[in-house]
Amino acid sequence: MKKLLYSSLLAATLLGASEYNYEVSPVVGYLWNSTSNEKNVNNGGAMGGVDNHIVYGAEVQMNNLCNVVKPEISVLYGRDKVAGKSKTTGVLTTMLNGVYEMPTEGSVTPFAKAGFGYEWYTNTHPNDYDGLLLDAGLGMKAEITKQIALKLEALYMYKMNNNGIDGSNGEVHNVAALAGLTFSFDAKEAPVVAAVAAPVVAAVAAPEPQPEPKPVVVPAPQPAKAAAPVDSDKDGVFDPQDKCPDTPAGFKVDTDGCPVKATLHLNFATNSNKIDAAGTAKVAAFASFLKDSPAYKASIVGHTDSTASEVYNQKLSEKRAEMVKEMLIKDGVDASRLSASGKGESQPVASNKTKQGRAENRRIEVELSY
Repeated sequence: MKKLLYSSLLAATLLGASEYNYEVSPVVGYLWNSTSNEKNVNNGGAMGGVDNHIVYGAEVQMNNLCNVVKPEISVLYGRDKVAGKSKTTGVLTTMLNGVYEMPTEGSVTPFAKAGFGYEWYTNTHPNDYDGLLLDAGLGMKAEITKQIALKLEALYMYKMNNNGIDGSNGEVHNVAALAGLTFSFDAKEAPVVAAVAAPVVAAVAAPEPQPEPKPVVVPAPQPAKAAAPVDSDKDGVFDPQDKCPDTPAGFKVDTDGCPVKATLHLNFATNSNKIDAAGTAKVAAFASFLKDSPAYKASIVGHTDSTASEVYNQKLSEKRAEMVKEMLIKDGVDASRLSASGKGESQPVASNKTKQGRAENRRIEVELSY
């Protein structure tokens, strides 16, 4: 009998790991200033010698503009005494960064970022200057609830001020350690998933028994009785009605005597191999079908869209296939009947240039054979 092929398409939004369009993170921390030890009494040092001080502010990240590097706007404010002066100085720093969140399976998301900004000084002396700066940082977000996470990061900021005195070349190197809470909001549109028809086996209607003819006494010989119906392949459908008379043992059949077919449709979140409650029910229904038809073997193949690298997508497709295989085994399917593999992004069924196309390419295909 020919090999039977069944495939299902996943419909999930692309988005990296975040399920929300925006994140707002109030932060507080401490900043170390490389000029804090330049304390020329006469003019306050090369860049004023602003002391190390506490900073606070906020960061806003937008997840709906780019899937790989996400834009972030940061504002930090600190206030401390100028060395050698009785007055205080305020430092307002604004930055525009690109944030790359590293794909993970757990609740902790590492990230790296880099960008540029502008720094303003208030209530200070002539040796401090507003100016452009470059920055880079590393950090992590640890999920507390679905919409709240603890955010920790270390940030380096470089600024070239005017040439200083006392041998200073005018460079300012700041390092800040920040902590805060990230609040996510504006949930992304949920994917549309096609309804799945669970495997259905139609009942086989047995022919109604015919009444026994009453014996008729006649001089002529009695006619022979009609032969009993025959079911050659023992599938419960008699040969005259059986359109697949050679069905091997181990298959449930429909009213025509042909093997019942089944499909499996699942929905993964982007960059994940986790299956939600709805998907779990679908896998359980497919497992029941396999147990009712022990002659089938199933080859589970995972696919991804083209987001991220080819190496990463290959591993992710394999993880998705392995997850489905493990769930089928847990539901009672013999492991010897199952195999799992991944094709990564190599076999798209739609364009990866559109949101809908990428959703169609993130899928699981199940190939049945016997």
